[in-house]
Amino acid sequence: MLDDVAEESMEGSADIAAVILAAGASRRLGSPKQLAMLGDETLLERAVRVARAAGCSPVIVVLGAEHQRVSAGCLLGDAITVLHDDWEQGMGSSIALGVQACESKEVAGVVVMTCDQPAVTAEHLRRLMTQPVAKASRYAGRKGVPAFFPAQYFDELKELSGDVGARELLRSAETVELEEGELDVDTPEDLERARKLFGHE
Repeated sequence: MLDDVAEESMEGSADIAAVILAAGASRRLGSPKQLAMLGDETLLERAVRVARAAGCSPVIVVLGAEHQRVSAGCLLGDAITVLHDDWEQGMGSSIALGVQACESKEVAGVVVMTCDQPAVTAEHLRRLMTQPVAKASRYAGRKGVPAFFPAQYFDELKELSGDVGARELLRSAETVELEEGELDVDTPEDLERARKLFGHE
């Protein structure tokens, strides 16, 4: 029954939200990764642009560490920013807060993504959203974000905590391959590699 409801929503006019996780402190990089430049945009601006291009609405950005600096340094347009005061609790709590923020928008599902995976494209997100079932990205032999969750998962997502994220919910999820998806910008070396691979798109 829940799948039938989700399928009707996806085929109708209901939107798919995006929750972009951007609350971390970027300790290994040495400066906010949200503000790291890739081409002519920051990593966070890139994530927001890709989510919009995929058709996600609303686009919700969860901020935490150095949120004032990040907000001032990024052009996020109509993206909704949510401040996570307890961002040090980890990714799970950020997901829970972001999903809670999008729930009032009557969306059919949500794409959970981070701001530091430059390989993510709008086409990849659209492939995650093609069916009303949970789908994870697959790279380096494992499942991860970006991931799509139909609305029937919202209650479970809102109960996430700590730094585990949605790993348990993705165990039985279908997958979509994401080439270079294992590259997330955590260190200066990661950023250099990202600029070589994606900085001239």
